[in-house]
Amino acid sequence: MVEHERTGPVDFFTWRFSRLAMILPAVIVTIMSYEVFKRYVMEEPTLWVNEASLWMGGFVYLFSGLYAMQQRSHIRIVILYDIVPRNVRRVFDTIGVICIVIFCAAVIYGGFGEAWAKMMRWEKFGTAWDPPIPATMKPAILLTLLFVTLQAISNLIYDWNRDPVAHDATDEVDFDIEEIRRAQAKIDADLAAKKNRPAPKG
Repeated sequence: MVEHERTGPVDFFTWRFSRLAMILPAVIVTIMSYEVFKRYVMEEPTLWVNEASLWMGGFVYLFSGLYAMQQRSHIRIVILYDIVPRNVRRVFDTIGVICIVIFCAAVIYGGFGEAWAKMMRWEKFGTAWDPPIPATMKPAILLTLLFVTLQAISNLIYDWNRDPVAHDATDEVDFDIEEIRRAQAKIDADLAAKKNRPAPKG
């Protein structure tokens, strides 16, 4: 995958978060492998691996969504978008960003009190290891939504005068078109060679 270029100050932070989101799955796999070893080989299961993997997995989910916003890689329906003039596309882009801002603002407004309370009392998970997952994840969700809002606005500003991107059906297909064409050409050549081959003498 070719990453979208960094286009503004918000992208600087998004890229840092995205790199953490790329590293954390490897950390999760490592500690889960350690847990398997400890549990089934040493017969001494850990208290912390399950909660730690959930904790890190939550941050991966949040940071990945922010990265997807920066990369413009969320699901988009482009059938109507591609056939309208550039000015209408700008209207569509603006409406989309307004909807994102309203949604994020509503969630931040509605969730701020709970997130603040959980952080102030340092609410924990209630398990044997008892990490402060609620105290950290609730504020992290709201902070990520704030960055999603800023990223959406940054994307709109940068893309305003950018040349429109053309879409076609192959954008949504996850295979190599050229490789398929080469394979089909080889099959056609083999069939043609078989037709031109003399019949065996009986």
